[in-house]
Amino acid sequence: MIWIEICAVLVIWLSVWSLIPRDEWWFRGADFPRLQILAIGIFALLGLLFIDAEWSLDREILLFCTIAAVAYQLKMVLPYTPIWKKQVQKVKPEQINQDQQISLLVANVLTPNDKYHLLLSHIENLKPDIVLTLESDQKWQDALQPIEKDYPHRVAVPLDNLYGMHLYSRLPLIESEIKFILSDEIPSIHATLTLNAGNIVQLYCLHPKPPSPTEAKDSTLRDAELLIIGDRIKDLDQSCIVMGDLNDVAWSRTTRLFQRISGLLDPRVGRYFMNTFHADYPLLRWSLDHVFHSTDFGLVDMKRLDHIGSDHFPVYVVLQTSTVFEQEQQELEQTEDDEEEAQQAIQEGIEKAEREEKKVVDSLAQPHKKMMNIQDRQTVV
Repeated sequence: MIWIEICAVLVIWLSVWSLIPRDEWWFRGADFPRLQILAIGIFALLGLLFIDAEWSLDREILLFCTIAAVAYQLKMVLPYTPIWKKQVQKVKPEQINQDQQISLLVANVLTPNDKYHLLLSHIENLKPDIVLTLESDQKWQDALQPIEKDYPHRVAVPLDNLYGMHLYSRLPLIESEIKFILSDEIPSIHATLTLNAGNIVQLYCLHPKPPSPTEAKDSTLRDAELLIIGDRIKDLDQSCIVMGDLNDVAWSRTTRLFQRISGLLDPRVGRYFMNTFHADYPLLRWSLDHVFHSTDFGLVDMKRLDHIGSDHFPVYVVLQTSTVFEQEQQELEQTEDDEEEAQQAIQEGIEKAEREEKKVVDSLAQPHKKMMNIQDRQTVV
């Protein structure tokens, strides 16, 4: 009985903890393992219901709180199961038009990983229109040279800080730009491309820092970067795709707010989780790699690819644009408070970025200040 009670208390505590509107990693971390929390909660709930032990007021209260916690976790994860209404329509065989399609492969390759051939094999087999690699450095850029003949349009940001990225495109890039939105260490790629049918698509490739004890101490910059992009997209009257390792789960408060602000859809809703991290630990996985798109896209195909030696699985998505989908698919309804919440998060992110930049500038100037102080003291002496 004691272990069942411990599990119940843990599930209740984590459920309440995740509701606290704080950005520190030790709060936001509770957003990630909802499936794991749900599994423990169901185990605890069954134990409380059926274990052969005396019923008491404490047991009844614990049972009621466990039911509430399990119900809350179910509410968060059920949209990513087949029992939920699909957010994005499946393209029917009679609707297929390959000239209006775009195929995307997103792969966080893990910088130290040297199993280059596994990703090259996926690219060779699938021949996607767009390949986005994350955490790719100069070694990865060199290893992917064999595909360059098939991908004449490229944007390369090779970095050794785990935030490099490379964009390879078979489709013409009208324009492309590398932006460092809130940090000089974290790039993003913004591009405009043309489908074979002539449709223009805005593409945003992102990889913000995760809230963790080894990366960002809080989620402020991550949330702000995503919402800055969402705020920009809401004013666009064009086809749009946001893709990358967002270091956030699909059901988090920020990701759902991003969807409502931007008007973009998630093809996983009503289908499956497509958990991509951690590739080596089946019981500790959640969805960190995403492809969101505007309402004019329908879904042709979507799947998680086989292991490439990274801690992430690659993601492969094929979309097709059509006015039919735009007329039938609905954006998520934006609440009255969403715009205010988004702008507040963006402002907090900008202010934090400015503070961190000032710290860097001050630290660089510190040796000069110390030298001046020494000289001043010598002058006084």
